[in-house]
Parts: sequence; C-alpha cells; structure tokens
Amino acid sequence: MTYRLSFRSRLAALAGVLLTAMSVPALAAWEPTKTVEFIVPAGTGGGADQMARLIQSIIAKHNLMKQPMVVVNKGGGAGAEGFLDMKGAKGDPHKIVITLSNLFTTPLATGVPFNWKDLTPVRMMALDEFVLWVNSETPYKNAKEYVDAVKAGGANKFKMGGTGSKQEDQILTAAIEKQSGAKFTYIPYKGGGEVATQLVGKHVDSTVNNPIEAVAQWRAGSLRPLCVFDTQRMPYKEKVTKDMAWGDIPTCKEAGLDANYLMLRGIFMPGGATPDQVAYYVGVLEKVSQTPEWKKFIEEGAFNTTALKGKDYADWVAKNEQLHQNLMKEAGFLAK
Repeated sequence: MTYRLSFRSRLAALAGVLLTAMSVPALAAWEPTKTVEFIVPAGTGGGADQMARLIQSIIAKHNLMKQPMVVVNKGGGAGAEGFLDMKGAKGDPHKIVITLSNLFTTPLATGVPFNWKDLTPVRMMALDEFVLWVNSETPYKNAKEYVDAVKAGGANKFKMGGTGSKQEDQILTAAIEKQSGAKFTYIPYKGGGEVATQLVGKHVDSTVNNPIEAVAQWRAGSLRPLCVFDTQRMPYKEKVTKDMAWGDIPTCKEAGLDANYLMLRGIFMPGGATPDQVAYYVGVLEKVSQTPEWKKFIEEGAFNTTALKGKDYADWVAKNEQLHQNLMKEAGFLAK
C-alpha cells in the first residue's frame, strides 16, 4: 500500500511538471519593439525609393510586421548621408537600408569613411537593368544609329543625363565611350525620376535610366528604348506600349555596343546585427517577395529576379565591390 501511494504521488508530481512546462511559452525569436526606419540613400522618385516604398506598403497591407516601418530618404553626398547614418547605428536592429550600387561607388569616388563591411547583408531583392533611352521624337531607331551620330557629331556635343556624378550612370557612360569611341557631355541629376523628365524635355540627348524610372514616359510615347545593358534580353513578354514589350528591346551587344551592367537592389542592417535579427528581416522580405504586388512590380519594372541571402549574398557583394573598383579606376573616378 505504501508503494502504491508513493507511485501515485510521483505520477502526480510528473504530471504537474509537464503541465507547468506546457504553460510556459517558448522563447520567441527576435522581432522589432519599435518603429523601423527604412533608409533610402538616394532621392525621391528614383528606383531605390520606389522599391523601398513598395516594400513598406506591402508590409503594412499584409501585416507582415507588428511594428510600423517608415521610409526616410538620406541621399546627400550621393548616398553618403544614408550610409554614414547606418554606420553610426551599429548594433541598432531597428534600421535597415536599401542599397543600389552607390554602396560601392560613393566611398570609392569620394573617400567617405564607409565600406559595405560596416553593414550586415540581409537579402538581395533583385538586380536592376539599365536601358539606353532617347526622346521618341529623335530619328534614332537603334543603339548603333545613335552611337554613330554621337561619334559623327564630335566630342561632347551630345549630352548624356544620369543620376549623380561618378555613380552607376556615369560609370556606364564611360564604358560606352571606351567601347565605342563616342564622347558625351555627362549631366548629373539628383534622381532617376528627374533624369527621365529631363530627357522628355530634350534637355539631354540620352540617358541610361533603369526601366522603372522611365516606364511611364515610354508608355506615354515620350521616350524610346534602344537597347538593354545585359547579356540577354529581358524575359517579359507583356506589351508595355502598343507595339513593344520589355523583351522586345535588344541587348546592346546585339547592336554592336558590347557593354553590360546590372545594379544591386539589396537590403542591409547596421553592423553588429545578430543572426536572429537578420533572420527576422529575411523572413519578412521573403514574404514580401511572394505577394502579388511585388510580382507585379518586378515585372512592370523589368527587374532581373536574382535574389540572394546569407553567404551567397555577401560573396556577391564582395565580388562586385572589386568589379566597381576596376571600372572606376579605368574611368579615372577613384578619389585621389
């Protein structure tokens, strides 16, 4: 009898332990406890700004975060303002930044004390294409016709508009010059939206704007795409204008202009982020990428859909830092 009571007592005690364990919640993974700042190291209206604001709107619409997210533009000094802000926020998990290739070009061109290693890679969202655009009222129907006209016009007669100085647009312009022998006067503007407007107004002769930054003007019939700076045509077949889809634009190499360049659209956190914090934002961004709004945006903006995270992303960034070092050295754009 004594044994039975002892056994029952131990059984009851074990049941109590199990109930207690079940009632204690498991430790939750990290998540934000206040508003998250989404830094855009560029002006309003450009490709980075549009993508950041779309991500923010998708997160809000689908309740993908408990805390709010606000987009903050810090484009001063070709993005140095935003990058230095992120560098100074080391260990703060309530800030993220969307980067374009000024992640590399700004410190290389200006000597500003910043390097991508000051940040924590989170996720590559996509790669952005570059297209050679002219005003639709010009006679040029392809890249060869236009480049031949630039060469025939003499050095610096034709104006190429782009975002910033010694940034992606001017680097690509320098590559065109080196490959073709044409010589442009490069005119810098604050953002891709303004660049497109200047071409519509015929204040410049051409641009190398991203698709998303000029699609509205193309659809309206004001601009004409001549070629895309990629190794293959874009895969999108749905008509943007009455006669053309993104996939109908030839590569520049097809037109005899052997130059290609893709731009990063990636997300980073400040340095010192923990694996749990990175994993949280990776999870949110992967949910964003599965929404119909994101898929529509990617197709309408004709993005290259490459997406990376973890070591693959960090390795890609390191490789492209070296690529930009080489391109800018050739163009004479490195800080003295």
